[in-house]
Amino acid sequence: MIVSAMLAFMGVSGFAGKRNISSLDLEIQVLNEIYAKNEGVLKIKLKNNKRFLPSFILSVELFGKKIFVPFVESKGEFTAYLKVSFPDRGVYRIERVYICSVFPFNFFKRCTSVRSNTEFYVFPKPERPSGITDHSRNLKKKGEITSDKKGYEGDIISIREYRSGDPLKYIHWKASAKTGKLKTKELGDSINRPVIVDIDRIEGDIERKVSCATYLVLDLYKRSIPFGLKIENRIYRPEFSYKHKIKILRELAVYGKN
Repeated sequence: MIVSAMLAFMGVSGFAGKRNISSLDLEIQVLNEIYAKNEGVLKIKLKNNKRFLPSFILSVELFGKKIFVPFVESKGEFTAYLKVSFPDRGVYRIERVYICSVFPFNFFKRCTSVRSNTEFYVFPKPERPSGITDHSRNLKKKGEITSDKKGYEGDIISIREYRSGDPLKYIHWKASAKTGKLKTKELGDSINRPVIVDIDRIEGDIERKVSCATYLVLDLYKRSIPFGLKIENRIYRPEFSYKHKIKILRELAVYGKN
């Protein structure tokens, strides 16, 4: 009787445990730009596709860390955020993720693997090039041009409607008071010539080169200066956009890795 009861107990436990970790899907999303040796965040979304049964006491195991999931209702989702850090730049792939549980009786740990197929870039760690104390001064030595391009320097060339993100110091308060709507001053843009970061002219080994190039790209983007990249015999023409920044950072992330 005791043996039969124990076998029945183990059978129920095994059946319930397997059902508990079945029909689960996982989505992984990179929430921000991740740089080597710096902290980034992954958004983990666990979906329970079972029609009637919830899932209990789950753990998602990823990059040596565990995310505890107490409960996911049937056809429901559970979202968590995982802080991650990577020692090296490059392309990282998450092909499968293990989901484990000790449900129902905490006697046995059962696991299943879920396909992910997530791919993301870890950019080089930004390092300030030696000898640069004021990047804007360094660029001005190469020559400065003045144009009627819209910007935030020089004389007022027009007044327009306020747009989200416009610096408060450029709001035209007098015009705003007259119209009852916020107005922004558009100024003649005193700009530096577009800059091409030449990785071959940066001193140091390959990791130092890509780290310094990354710093320069981020600094130029922050200053709204069009930037490009010369890497080996390839040239990325200067542009100013977030898409262009990510394109160049991806190139730097994989440079010399193949």
